[in-house]
Amino acid sequence: MKQIVGSTLQDLKGGDGSDPVTNFESDKSAAEYATLYRGDGLTGGHVIMLGADPLSKASALEALHAYPGGLQVGGGINADNCLSYIEEGASHVIVTSYVFNDGQMDIGRLKDLVQIVGKERLVLDLSCRKKDGKYAIVTDRWQKFSDVFVDPGVMEFLANFADEFLVHGVDVEGKKLGIDEELVALLGKHSPIPVTYAGGVTGMADLERIKSAGVGRVDVTVGSALDIFGGNLSYEEVVAWHVQQKAYVV
Repeated sequence: MKQIVGSTLQDLKGGDGSDPVTNFESDKSAAEYATLYRGDGLTGGHVIMLGADPLSKASALEALHAYPGGLQVGGGINADNCLSYIEEGASHVIVTSYVFNDGQMDIGRLKDLVQIVGKERLVLDLSCRKKDGKYAIVTDRWQKFSDVFVDPGVMEFLANFADEFLVHGVDVEGKKLGIDEELVALLGKHSPIPVTYAGGVTGMADLERIKSAGVGRVDVTVGSALDIFGGNLSYEEVVAWHVQQKAYVV
């Protein structure tokens, strides 16, 4: 299992044709991490398959089997295979490039997915990069800018088709350089449905910044910064913080 800098991916080569930047490579299986999350009662973790490697799919399925109903799966999801992952134990399927196809939003494909797995099982990945002062949704391993922007109108429309949004701040993702606070604030103010932000978390202070900038309405996913993935941020401390936040809500 690997933690990589997603913006360096391009058909398992970097954006310039080089190998993608790997932050961490574990000798633990994806199923072992899934079992850890299950033991700590963490739901909504993301299992992302990289490229067409059958080993990647096999690892993803092992994770789903280890924690049925607790994990979301993405990477190459389409109308032909989406239901199979739900049947294998995924709580949701995560989709980007299939819906934002050739730089455009393909409403037909989006409606097909909803018809097959249901709105309540679909997560739309609106990962984005800054372009001309706005956040453009990026596809094809975050290398290609679409003509669709993450703004109030787009989120309002897409909320009719999804249970949740997943939004990587691609310019900071995997680099542990700090969060994209402007993006978090946009999501917290305008997303009509649950939204999870990813990208740039380096320490506990960033979790509090997301809570503040997102006015308590933005969830967060943490990867490369965690000590279980070779970073300096204590997994146990993050879990304790998460439990504390849930207690406040209750």
